[in-house]
Amino acid sequence: MSHAKKLNELEATAICGNDISSSCLYVSALAIAYAGQYAWLALILVGAVLFLFRKIYGEVVGALPLNGGAYNVLLNTTSKRNAAVAACLTILSYMATAVISASEAMHYLHNLWSALPIQTATIGLLGLFLLLTIMGISESAKVAVAIFLTHIVSLTLLVGFAAWFLFTQGFDNLHFNFSGSIKGGSLPTALFYGFSAAMLGISGFESSANFVEEQAPGVFQKTLRNMWVVVSVFNPLIAFLAIAALPLAEVGTHTETLLSYMGTKTGGPWLGMLISVDAVAVLSGAVLTSFVGVSGLMQRMALDRILPQAFLKENRRKSNYIILITFFVLCISVLLITQGELGPLAGVYTISFLSVMAFFAIGNFLLKSKRPKLPRPVYAGIVTVALALAGVLTALYGNIKIHPDYLVVFLQYFVPAIVIVYVMLNRMAILNLALIAAESLAEHLPRFSRVSRVVVRRQLRELAKQEFVFFTKGDNVANLNKVMTYVVENEFTNRLKIVTLLKDGERYSEELLTDIDVLDRAYDQIEVEFVSLNGEFGPELINKLSYEWQIPKNFMFIGSPGDRFPYQISELGGVRLII
Repeated sequence: MSHAKKLNELEATAICGNDISSSCLYVSALAIAYAGQYAWLALILVGAVLFLFRKIYGEVVGALPLNGGAYNVLLNTTSKRNAAVAACLTILSYMATAVISASEAMHYLHNLWSALPIQTATIGLLGLFLLLTIMGISESAKVAVAIFLTHIVSLTLLVGFAAWFLFTQGFDNLHFNFSGSIKGGSLPTALFYGFSAAMLGISGFESSANFVEEQAPGVFQKTLRNMWVVVSVFNPLIAFLAIAALPLAEVGTHTETLLSYMGTKTGGPWLGMLISVDAVAVLSGAVLTSFVGVSGLMQRMALDRILPQAFLKENRRKSNYIILITFFVLCISVLLITQGELGPLAGVYTISFLSVMAFFAIGNFLLKSKRPKLPRPVYAGIVTVALALAGVLTALYGNIKIHPDYLVVFLQYFVPAIVIVYVMLNRMAILNLALIAAESLAEHLPRFSRVSRVVVRRQLRELAKQEFVFFTKGDNVANLNKVMTYVVENEFTNRLKIVTLLKDGERYSEELLTDIDVLDRAYDQIEVEFVSLNGEFGPELINKLSYEWQIPKNFMFIGSPGDRFPYQISELGGVRLII
């Protein structure tokens, strides 16, 4: 997929914008349910937190412009295991988003066509977007753009007719709603619960970071700005207009279809029907976002050997079709297991999404402390990151307090997912245990033991034969020791090339050779080869060595470059930062 035509600003904004802007269909009703007449204020607070995250995402992805989002930043600042936790949370969030959005879209369509079988139609919709993404991201982007523009026009019409309705009918209803009691008994309580519930309205903001490599240069920052503008303008505005135009009691009885009901009341049945049709389209667009985002993330995980290598297979359109089919099957299985009940999925969705946002803020702190000299186009201040993290953690706590049962449901999905990933990360240790077990059966089951040992040893050799590369600038022994420790703890290999690049007439120091020799003896499980080459470090050299040595670029490591480094990290093709 990374070789396909790069997405422009409108295409990239549409893909992630359909997810985040679909929140307008339910977040106003959700916020009103918990904050009452002050829901619009809770939604302004959500917009303020999202404004902080614009800088956080801009800094992290600007410094490390590679697919993977929170997984990518943790991979380049901590360990694979920490990154895998963020990846599992992101995949769960995408699964829940896809199934909930598809099901909700079909519920809206059911309102227009009562004979529609909702569950069968939901499966059909998921299948449709599977085919679209297999055809290629450029083709699916065209569909996303059409949906996104239609949605913005529909919301603008709704706001316009609601404002005209108030202008002609007066503000008596607004005065009536504000004269009533405050939800929860006090304004702080109402805002706390309203803010917590309304934070779900920014789901989709993280998606752009998961397919950043498919975006043209400079587009990513613009997608963050555009998404922020859409939700910060429409969500509070629609909530305020709903409170001004409708009695709060009516809002409560039309929670699932508030906007279409509001359209009917303020503009007539045609507007209500337009909003319903628009809801079907934009919720379908959120399904597309899930397929595109999860493809970029799982491709990166497969490249790093956290997921099976078969996931990297591409069709002629450069789409990772095995990833997309696997994700589709997982979504269908979740839909069938829950029998279309959206409550359990909402629990997974809430906690996983907010946790991913928290991991991104933590990743920003780690980037500042561990990669301070890495060039970045935007810088988020410490206070900015701390406030954003506090906002997300507050919303996470608030949601668990509102629905304690959500935490249990979330763990039922998260624990199996993390167990599978940790099995993949610990394959070497598990295979060694299997080898010991097979040897212990030699006396009682000699044939089975012999065959098992052959199979296990072959798999161990296959895993360990992958060679890794570290480019050194003449690092001291302490830095080289960190490299060895990282490789031993995070990678399956018994071979490491340590490469130093020299200019004409330049020689490496004898101390470097001595240090490498000491480390080679200290880490006897890894065979260290020292390579000295004439040349200059950069994309061309990396491409050349990757081809000649048959070593993927993401298995090549460097220390964190300084602010004078002449290349973007993305130009190095996936080379990782490990010290």
